[in-house]
Amino acid sequence: MENNNEQSRILYSCFSNINKEGERLIRDHVLSIILTGSQIVYLGDKTYEFNAGDIRFFRKNQLSKFIKLSLPDGEFKSLTVQMDKETLQQFSINHKLYMDSSYKGENLLLLRPNELLNKYFDSLSPYIDGAGCSNDMLTELKVNEAIMILLQTNPELKNLLFDFSDPGKIDLETFMNRNYKFNANISQFAYLSGRSLASFKRDFERIFNSSPNRWIQKQRLKDAYVLIKEKGHKVSDVYMDVGFNDLSHFSFAFKKEYGTAPTKV
Repeated sequence: MENNNEQSRILYSCFSNINKEGERLIRDHVLSIILTGSQIVYLGDKTYEFNAGDIRFFRKNQLSKFIKLSLPDGEFKSLTVQMDKETLQQFSINHKLYMDSSYKGENLLLLRPNELLNKYFDSLSPYIDGAGCSNDMLTELKVNEAIMILLQTNPELKNLLFDFSDPGKIDLETFMNRNYKFNANISQFAYLSGRSLASFKRDFERIFNSSPNRWIQKQRLKDAYVLIKEKGHKVSDVYMDVGFNDLSHFSFAFKKEYGTAPTKV
């Protein structure tokens, strides 16, 4: 059972006896706890492992991959609170709290457990049984409460929570080498690198001497070739890891690039 959709701000995830893999663009700041099971998260070139009881804060505007692992003969459960831009802007106005310098911290924080955070997640139990999911006013209050608790327990996050600017322009070569395996579209890559779509394409051509789509596919195929040929991985285990969604598309692109099917390398 999962209530994960684009409109939800408090999300409950629960499934049994299986593991789930996926990726997403983290559009809003996120506060999340693992209730049972464990999770592996990939952000850029970093890997994080979390277990039951871990409370995490994810910075907005990041590409992530994840593996959610249920317990043997058990379940994976998590609760997630998304802090959208509009709610944070209104909170900033109401409480006269503003960014006063650039945030210099990590993009993902493992928060120290404390009574405030633990009691807060206990108070979200209606979202587990569904009783609070349709109450927009209650949801608004709970999201605002999460913001208040974060500011009290981690005051350094003020300059991140109330920074409403678009991503700043960053080094494109470093960014793409860290993120090309993610299934973002070109417009999302452009935004996250702090560029308009036209500027992104122009800078990309200058740096890589290739169009973005062609370069991204070529990098993914290179990785796949190494995994299959040199490390003996199965094709069925490789294509999604390197950023392809469809096995037939991967096989066609691989054969076009290397002259042979991936199963015959």
